[in-house]
Amino acid sequence: MSLQQPAVFCNMAGNWPALHWNVKYLSAVLEGKTIQFRLGLKTVDLVPQFETSCSYVKATLEEFLAWSCGQPSCLSGPFSCYDYSKYWAYADYKYIARIFEDKPEIFQDVRWSDFGFPGRSGKESTLWIGSEGANTPCHLDSYGCNLVLQVQGRKRWHLFPPGDTSFLYPTRIPYEESSIFSKVNIANPDLKRFPKFRNSTAHVVTLSPGQVLLVPRHWWHYVESIDPVTVSINSWIELDADHEARVEEAITRTLVCAIKSAENPSDGDLWLNPTEVEATSHEINLQYLNKAVSAYLKCQETSVSGQARSSSNGAKQRTDTSCKRKRREAGCEPESCTLLTQECDFPTPKAEELQNIPFGPHLIQVLPQSHKTSVVGAVAVESDGGDLLHENEGEHFGKLQCKRKRLLMSNDCETAAHQMDSDCSPCTSQTALSTNDLLDCLVNPRVISLVAQLLLERMRV
Repeated sequence: MSLQQPAVFCNMAGNWPALHWNVKYLSAVLEGKTIQFRLGLKTVDLVPQFETSCSYVKATLEEFLAWSCGQPSCLSGPFSCYDYSKYWAYADYKYIARIFEDKPEIFQDVRWSDFGFPGRSGKESTLWIGSEGANTPCHLDSYGCNLVLQVQGRKRWHLFPPGDTSFLYPTRIPYEESSIFSKVNIANPDLKRFPKFRNSTAHVVTLSPGQVLLVPRHWWHYVESIDPVTVSINSWIELDADHEARVEEAITRTLVCAIKSAENPSDGDLWLNPTEVEATSHEINLQYLNKAVSAYLKCQETSVSGQARSSSNGAKQRTDTSCKRKRREAGCEPESCTLLTQECDFPTPKAEELQNIPFGPHLIQVLPQSHKTSVVGAVAVESDGGDLLHENEGEHFGKLQCKRKRLLMSNDCETAAHQMDSDCSPCTSQTALSTNDLLDCLVNPRVISLVAQLLLERMRV
């Protein structure tokens, strides 16, 4: 829990039965049960392919396999309208406890207890099945940190530290609790619209079967399947910092729902992510906010009273399932969701803990791309040696080299900052501000953090 940057664990899951969970095996276990797939175009646009712009079908894993292999049987059926050469398919965020609810014995195939989380298994995990090109838009998770086991095929992860948030142009549209999206398409960034993205520093890793990636709290990530079929399993680990994050998320929900619900419905703005069932009422959102504040204050009281014990015995570990997203799909309403638990979670690491991380052949750092090698192409993790990991794909967007350009950027003359000529006059042509432009400023993570602090100070008084 002391890791503050991405790292890959090697040789930790070699004896897990879950490593046999390839698509053929899962297809047999599910016995023809259908699951929902999200379909998107393989063509790369300048705009991220958010879930609101994707198509959706329900299909069996057998039908998915046949489609991904180009079998003639796919001329009919759920994938018949989607040419495999043009589309990818993704069964993402599938809660194992739900899709295998009639086979609870399979939960024990996933052994997060090996990582020091007693009792955590597949029941607290999520399954991801995709075809080549399937991806998740760049985002950060508001709650917890993330452990990801690669089971079949490979996935490429592009990760950015929390300090790069302003360079990634955060947005809450489409709105989804616990996910802050980036306006930048990491695979094809529009540097004219988003010039500050040049300042971001990517940490890129190709995750292979048997390896486990740790995504620390609030690290941005864009994930893409690079093999014909991929299977991953992940679990979000709760942290004590989540209590304040829940207050921030409750404030965000209240503001987004209030402002977007006031718009003319005929505008056709798909502002609500498909994972959110509906825009909740102001009364419900206010109840949610009060519960989040109460949970935070309760945790603070518990932390103060138990500080002496925790310093010698360590924090009490929790294994409650994390309703990271899709609260309603997973059956979690605001009143009962464990996100509003009044217990404290894993503590923030101390400075001395950060100095004693055992990097080596079994725990490999994912380095920023500024640490370049002379090797051309991707460098995957090797489990038999080395304690550093990086990829050199020519995609590093380092700090701007021109001092003058940095000065222009600091003065918000962003249009001129990336131009090579000497004229730094800002562009005079402007377009009318939209509701989403207002929201991008109003619910910016920095603003929401300040509002949450002011609100909690008021409640303490």
